[in-house]
Amino acid sequence: MIHRTFVVATLLALLVMRLPFPGHSLAASDPQADTVEAARLLALLLDTGRLVLGDYQPVINDPAKGDKNFGPAVFETQLAAKFLERTGVDLSTLATAAVPDSSKRALPILVETEKQVVAEAQGVINIPGIGFKGFIPATFATSTANRFRSHTGIYLRQTMTAPRNPRNQPDEYEIEMLKKFAEQGTGSKGQGPVSELSEDKKTVRVMLPLYYNKTCLPCHGEPKGERDVSGFLREGAKEGDLGGAISVKMEIP
Repeated sequence: MIHRTFVVATLLALLVMRLPFPGHSLAASDPQADTVEAARLLALLLDTGRLVLGDYQPVINDPAKGDKNFGPAVFETQLAAKFLERTGVDLSTLATAAVPDSSKRALPILVETEKQVVAEAQGVINIPGIGFKGFIPATFATSTANRFRSHTGIYLRQTMTAPRNPRNQPDEYEIEMLKKFAEQGTGSKGQGPVSELSEDKKTVRVMLPLYYNKTCLPCHGEPKGERDVSGFLREGAKEGDLGGAISVKMEIP
């Protein structure tokens, strides 16, 4: 009887070991698919931070206010809500989320990096009596991506065909992808990230196209060639035109 009980208990233990934990699957992990998904989520998280900054531009640039009540905590709340809406991934429960293990490590680092950039901009954001502060989605994304890359070694950046910031100059692959995005026209505004495997099958490239919306046009819209509030020449863009892309490059483990 004791022997039979031991056998049954052993079989039950083995069965439990084979059951999936929350956020896991019995299916074997696919390193390539996991890397594509990890890169996709990084691109979307950086872009979501850009969207939050875009939404808060009227508040940030309000000369009548001192404290804008837009610190790291407020930013994180908005970031998490928008990211959940876009991806279905809850940043507060990543440990049990159905995402690659690499995402469980990298996404929190990117969140903290984005919060750090917002925290360090508080002195500028909260200056009273001044309108345009220069803390815009593009500068936020460039600063965040550079810091994230230095922390993790993961290639993450914002780029465009003719960037205002020379540090955002595209490489050959990005140039070709930007051309393809532009050729697709404004009808592809809702397009998500596009992935591609390198020729040596060791690296994944993911690019998320970015399109101009109404909040971008005061600086990037018409009349083309006139200087905007930041001192750069306007590109003459229209709502829905391609404004660049977020680019991610990750090695397949």
